[in-house]
Amino acid sequence: MSQLKDLILNYVKNEYLEADDDREIAYDTPLISSGIVDSFSMVSLKVFLENTYNISIPDAKATPEAFDSVNNIVELLKEFGVHE
Repeated sequence: MSQLKDLILNYVKNEYLEADDDREIAYDTPLISSGIVDSFSMVSLKVFLENTYNISIPDAKATPEAFDSVNNIVELLKEFGVHE
């Protein structure tokens, strides 16, 4: 398992799912289109990633598509030199 993917997945589970939410989330689970992450949450996720990896993700790159799954987020981070 990828530490990078697991870190993002755990962050999403801990921050955006209620304690009684029994939805299973995998690396390819749609986050935004399924309603798990909304636009405000996407901004907080972006800030978390920027702070964790000491990068700056331009708003133009922080699209709903780029943040719609853990796999998509990892692909975005690779553009900024963050690797699994």
